[in-house]
Parts: sequence; structure tokens; C-alpha cells
Amino acid sequence: MLAVIGALVLAGCGGSSSSSQSSNRAATTATNASSSPSSPGGTVQMLMGTAPQSLDPGLDYTSEGGEINWLVYTGLTTYTHANGNAGSRLIPGLATALPVISDGGKTYTVTLRQGLVFSNGAPVLASDFTYTVERALKIPWPGSGAFIARTIVGALAYANGKAKTVSGITTDNATGRIVIRLTAAYGPFDNVLAFPALGIIPAGTPMKPEPTKPPPGVGPYEVTDIVPNQSFSVVRNPHWASMRISGIPAGHVNVDVRISPNLDANALSVLDNSADVFDWSDTVPGYLVPQIRARAADRFRMVDLGGATYFIFMNTAEKPFSSQLAREAVVTGLNQDAMARIGDGTLQPACFLLPPDVPGHPSAPCPYGTPGTGNLAKAKALVAKSGMAGQPITVWSESTNPFQQWMVYYTQFLDSIGFRATLKAVANAVYWTNIAAEKTLHPQTGFGAWLEDFANPIDFYAVLLDGNSITPTGNENNDEVNDPHINAEINKLAATPTTELGAVAGQWQTLDEYVAKKAYLAVFGYVSYPEFASDRIDYNAVIFEPLYGWDLSSLQLK
Repeated sequence: MLAVIGALVLAGCGGSSSSSQSSNRAATTATNASSSPSSPGGTVQMLMGTAPQSLDPGLDYTSEGGEINWLVYTGLTTYTHANGNAGSRLIPGLATALPVISDGGKTYTVTLRQGLVFSNGAPVLASDFTYTVERALKIPWPGSGAFIARTIVGALAYANGKAKTVSGITTDNATGRIVIRLTAAYGPFDNVLAFPALGIIPAGTPMKPEPTKPPPGVGPYEVTDIVPNQSFSVVRNPHWASMRISGIPAGHVNVDVRISPNLDANALSVLDNSADVFDWSDTVPGYLVPQIRARAADRFRMVDLGGATYFIFMNTAEKPFSSQLAREAVVTGLNQDAMARIGDGTLQPACFLLPPDVPGHPSAPCPYGTPGTGNLAKAKALVAKSGMAGQPITVWSESTNPFQQWMVYYTQFLDSIGFRATLKAVANAVYWTNIAAEKTLHPQTGFGAWLEDFANPIDFYAVLLDGNSITPTGNENNDEVNDPHINAEINKLAATPTTELGAVAGQWQTLDEYVAKKAYLAVFGYVSYPEFASDRIDYNAVIFEPLYGWDLSSLQLK
């Protein structure tokens, strides 16, 4: 998922649709409370520098949204609520057990738990899952192209308007049985079922984003009181505890979230205990870190999740980066030490796409020199040799720091090696949406980031480097890489389950080394994140989840 992202979406897209049910259901209208209900555990305030892309799971594909939505929209599978690598272990969610996999890995069968109800009290039906998948395809959810459309039988035909339903999903509302047929064996499909975008919502939910009134979900929390780009509340679902789903806690407190791009003020508010939680995907300003360590050492630490990569994308379909020599010049000359200083100690300089905790992370040396100060003279020579000297380049950037500071440095660097670069700083609210409009804008280069959705290389490759993932909108392959070798390797390695990656880790390493040698991306660091809370929070009880950061259900007052 995108590790750092834009703002709460205001405008809907797509059409609308409704679906009939094969089983009677009591009519229930979903309503959001006019104010957050009280919680016996109290209420805490969290400050977010950047709002989620959307609190509608059918659209959001961001770290900020995932942090909230995985607790609101539980999938058929989900993840253990635990620190460290244990937090990436799959457990049953709304299904009674993990999927039964048959037909050579092409059929997944689960049974829905009995007695499930949505946060509005309406009963959950197995057929709601089919509708949830259809909605994710139609909006479309940005991950749908990589993980659903080409994976489930009939999904692509439905997404393209050539079928009335996804033929590869069959359900039985009486028994709760759900059968999903895949186009080919896809090893991490049980991880795909854990995406909040596939957390079951009611059939009949509009086939368009619902930014201020997201659909009811099944999870320990629900979202209320959404004021776009300003605030929202994450409140305990009153129906959750009675469903008694093992391994998924009901939570202790409600969380009022305020959106504030002033990270200096946010950090000081938590330090002074006037707010309770500094959002994990924001960066604590470097000049404040010594003060925070001195005054709040027992409630602040930097967490290396081991599954996040920051990089510069270089569009291989556009000049100058259609030239491998031009891309090599960037990778060769980039001063990663300078970028690490700009990042206030949050970055570990790097050159490979796959981060350390993802199987397949290479142990080989970087192909264009050890990450560090960079070789400016050699970079200039490569630009001259490429024939691209003087080529105009627009550098895309978010408008907040350190992201803009990184891209200011990068723009100056491009000028220094022979290009003519201009910075295009875009408001966080539209940055990722704009660069994802690949077929319209074809952005040349700019800031990119990826935080693993699950600990499998396919999560990075299927989205960022698979030629089949290039789409007119919602595109994440901003490099527009369409390399037959990469495509073939992805197709081959995708069949391996996440639990069996050790058998193919060497092949993933070889592929990641190939990508680095081709200079398709200018990776500049692996990222660590702040775990910073007020004195009111029981810091020892906090869970910092490797995939979603703060586990809000673990927050409790002393």
C-alpha cells in the first residue's frame, strides 16, 4: 500500500447499482451517529498529518486508511494483533477457518461464521461477499487490477462491463459457504482476502465511493462524524463483542482523529499531553527529537517495520528515462546520505526494492556502488552518453516535508548532472490521485513509497512493476515498466504461497537484483516510523502492527 498518501476523498466516481438477495433480510438503514458514543474505556485523540485517501474501503489503498479500515472491515481472513513479525500471521476473520485450498491451488473454500451482523445490526449473508468484490472492481479499488481482476475467474469480464456478476464466486446463504475459483494458482490469495477492501459490506451499497458515509462493516470499530480533511471518529462497534470472534479484540477506547498537516504542532501536542497519539506514518521533525527523547523517553521510539521502501519513480515510457543510461545516472549520483539527513534519521540508505524483512531481499552488493554520497562525476558522464543532456524534467512531489525537501534536493541534483528540472509540488489531497492518472499525465519522475500489505514480494512487484498493472486510472506502476522478463517471473512466482516463500527466495533475489541493475527505480531508503503517545496512554500495552502501524484496539488509558 502507499506508505504516505493524500487526503480524504470528497468526490465520488463510477456508477450505482443495487442487488437482490436470495434470502430475506430485515430492512435496516445504516446511519452514522451525530456524535461519538461514549466508551467505558474513554476517548483518546489522535493527530494525523495526512488524511486517508478514503474511509470507504472500496477506494482506499493507503497506510492511513488501512490503519483504520482493517478494524472496521474485517476480511474472511485477517492478521494476528501482535507486535513484530507475529503481526503478519494470518488467522480466520469472518470465516470459521482459513481457506481450504484445492484444485491445484485454484479453488478457495470458506464458511462464513454464523450470527454475524453489520455495525448497523443487519445480518451478514454469504452473497454479500460477491457484492463486495464487485464493488471493489467497479469503483475501482486501486489494488483491484493486481489482486482481483486478473485473479478471480470472471472478475475481469465483470470489471469491463462484459458480465453481470463475477462468475468465479458462488455462495450459499443458508450454509454460509463461499467458493472462489481462480484463473490460476495464486499463492498469496489468502492474504488478498484480508484486504479491508474485501471486508464484507451489505449488498446494495452504492457502486461509488461514499466518502462521508462509508458502508457498514463487520469489525470491532466503526467510523462516524466524518468532516472531510478535518476530522472523524473511530468508535467501538456495539455489536462486535457479542459475536465473540477469537483473536480480534473489541478494543478499549474510542478514538477522535483530527487532521492537521502541521507536524511540528502535532508532535508538541503529544509531548505536552494535549493530544494522545502521533500518527505513525507521519515524520517527527528532526529538531524536536532530542527534546522528545529527553522528556518522553518512556513513550517514544522509532520502529523499523522492515517492510517499507521509499524510492523515486522514473517513467520508462517518457524521455529522458526511456534511456537506461539516464536512469543509471540518477542511481549512480544520488546522495542518499543527504536524503537520510533530510529524513531526520528515519531512513536507512538502500538500493533494492524489496526491504529487509520481505523474503527475497538481496544480499548482493548494489550494482551502481554502495549507497552513500553518490558519484556525481560518473553521473554527469552517463547523462552525456545517454544523449539526454538538457532534457526538461518535471519532478512530482507532495507539498509537505520531508517529502518536498527530498524532491527539492532531487530536482537540484538533476540540474547538476545535466538535465533541466522543475519541481511540481502538489497538495497531499491530490498527489497520489494525480500521478495514478498514468495514461493522462505520464508523470516523468517523483516521490514514491510502498509499505507491504503482506510479507510477500508479489505485493511489491504485482503493483509497482508488472506491465499488466498499468491502468488508465488508479495506476501504481508509475515507472510504466513493462519488461517481459519481469512479467514472466511474476507470473511464475505468484503461485507460491506466502508460507512457502523460502523455496523461491533465491529466485526473488535474482529478480530484485535484475530490477536494480536495470535502474527501473531509484530506491533511496528503508523507513522507520515513530511510536509516540501521551502520558495518558498505557504505552506498555500498545501493539505496533507490522502491516498497519498503530493497533487502535490496543490503545487504553492508564
